[in-house]
Amino acid sequence: MQSLSSRKLTWREYFVVASLLFGLFFGAGNLIFPLHLGQLAGGHWGPAALGFLVTGVLLPLLSVMAIAVTRSEGVFDVGRPLGVGFALTFMVLIHATIGPLFGTPRTATVSFTVGVAPFVPAHYQKLALLVFSVVFFGLAFAFSYHENSILANVGKVLNPMFLALLFLMFLVAFLMPMGNPMHATSTAAYTHGAVVNGFLEGYNTMDALAGLAFGVTVVSAVRQMGQKKSTDVSKVVAKAGLLAMTGVGLIYLLLIVAGAMSLGHFKLSADGGVAFTQIVHYYGGAFGQVVLAVLITVTCLTTAVGLVAAFAQDFHKHFPKVSYHTWLALTTLASFGTANFGLEQIIAWSTPMLMFLYPLAMVLILLSVFSNFFNRDSRIYFFVVLFTVVPALGDMVVSFPKVVSASAFGQSVASLRAMLPLSALGLSWLVPALVGLVLGLAVHFVKPQPQVALQPARVDDED
Repeated sequence: MQSLSSRKLTWREYFVVASLLFGLFFGAGNLIFPLHLGQLAGGHWGPAALGFLVTGVLLPLLSVMAIAVTRSEGVFDVGRPLGVGFALTFMVLIHATIGPLFGTPRTATVSFTVGVAPFVPAHYQKLALLVFSVVFFGLAFAFSYHENSILANVGKVLNPMFLALLFLMFLVAFLMPMGNPMHATSTAAYTHGAVVNGFLEGYNTMDALAGLAFGVTVVSAVRQMGQKKSTDVSKVVAKAGLLAMTGVGLIYLLLIVAGAMSLGHFKLSADGGVAFTQIVHYYGGAFGQVVLAVLITVTCLTTAVGLVAAFAQDFHKHFPKVSYHTWLALTTLASFGTANFGLEQIIAWSTPMLMFLYPLAMVLILLSVFSNFFNRDSRIYFFVVLFTVVPALGDMVVSFPKVVSASAFGQSVASLRAMLPLSALGLSWLVPALVGLVLGLAVHFVKPQPQVALQPARVDDED
């Protein structure tokens, strides 16, 4: 009979899992948001960093834990307690957000903004972005179409080089600071609400959503290492995740401080891509900028390949009448189109979607992590999500650019939303979600419901 015990992992194996988690959550695009946060927060960078690390580090780790605890095979299974319709809708929204609408196009626009734009005259920027994105997504499609591992193997070599150069930049920046981060000017929003605004800025990393979509990769790797019990899988993910996310958190913290210090020499930039370019050019000159730009482009291209392939695979799985290659072509073309709106526009229009999706993702992640305490009762999920989704829609509407938020409809929604607690902080969903949790738990304890099984029980999963 097969042994049900899990073997003890070596430190090297923990490091392998940690590296996988690090690669999942840290891409070149994650550079720009903490840098920009540092510029926005100025002297209040400490509280802002605290809020950012919750949504940028802790929540992504919990999203992978949610996959492990519920033994899910993907984001679809996380929403499954609320029915197939909700699960499918949630999956589509997650993949569309981290895929062709915002996440995948951002890989090209970050590469362009950091690597190409500084060398192109202003009046040729749009044309240059068009040509760059054609080549960028053409390569992404080709590598994904043939499921070629060449780029991934190159990335394994270049990504460490990229991180080494990044830490070299940190070393130089802290040895020769542009200014004192504690004395940097803060924007009005961060003068009194640094923690909450840092928390909301962490949404832009999209890592919690990515953790739900790709966390199964990490969990599968842990199971292949001989971890048979779901509790053991969760413990390994937690330990390796702590190691990986400590590294991610350290990079975020250094970037936030570097962004605050840059205000001693530069003005507040429109986005983090511009800030990163300015800082690299200041310390490394044109040569340093070219080298780092090449590495960032390869890193972003590797990320883009993973995103378009994952989108095509998951959509083909749930909509099998359309082939993998057709889904791949559709997501690549859509990403190309979105990328040509530019990084600033992508960030502006992604914010409303993230204001809607992140509250839903957060409550589903936390419910999944603690699901064993209430037998994954679908009624608790129902009340919590119901009381979360309505105010989250309000947060989404008021976060749109003025063409929507300043309209009569937007103003009406804003007036209703203002009646909810914490609405001024962008957290109007929090109190209603807690009310939904109380109601759900009350129903659960009055009339307990049998545990929901996502899939047939497997012998090697039994605790």
